[in-house]
Amino acid sequence: MKKELSTKQRSELLNTLKTRFEKNKDRHEGINWDAVQKKLEAQPEKMWSLQEMENSGGEPDVVDYDKKTNTYLFFDCSAESPAGRRSTCYDHEALEARKENKPKNSAMNMATAMGIAILTEEQYRKLQTLGSFDLKTSSWVKTPDAIRKLKGALFCDRRYDTVFVYHNGAESYYAARGFRGCLSV
Repeated sequence: MKKELSTKQRSELLNTLKTRFEKNKDRHEGINWDAVQKKLEAQPEKMWSLQEMENSGGEPDVVDYDKKTNTYLFFDCSAESPAGRRSTCYDHEALEARKENKPKNSAMNMATAMGIAILTEEQYRKLQTLGSFDLKTSSWVKTPDAIRKLKGALFCDRRYDTVFVYHNGAESYYAARGFRGCLSV
């Protein structure tokens, strides 16, 4: 599969991202859109990944800039866990372990196919400083190996104005649980 957008798709995506960027300036104080756009235009595969984030309901936006590496960080900033990425178990191992009622995919498989990473707990908490997210849904987060080896996985949400971290069997899936991704550009 070709992971590149047409000229028209690139232009439409850049317009969508710029509009979101300008509408949510509090998420990226001190970051200049023209510099972000220049980096995006130089990396067509990253544009493809951002389009995949957009297509699945993630509403990606710039949330940070690392001066040392000269990279911008995009997170899914949709109010709820992206609708096109829900009802997934945690990873491929969990998907294969299910004998009945398997979901269509796993969060980790989808993230890999999209060219993004699942948010870590730390990143999820950073996202929650930028607004109130997952008030009705929840999102899988990158699970430490020690927990995953015991067949568990972690997810987060926001309730009662507090960010909660929970655990579940990695093979579980729910209509209101998806995952949020991040992309470095």
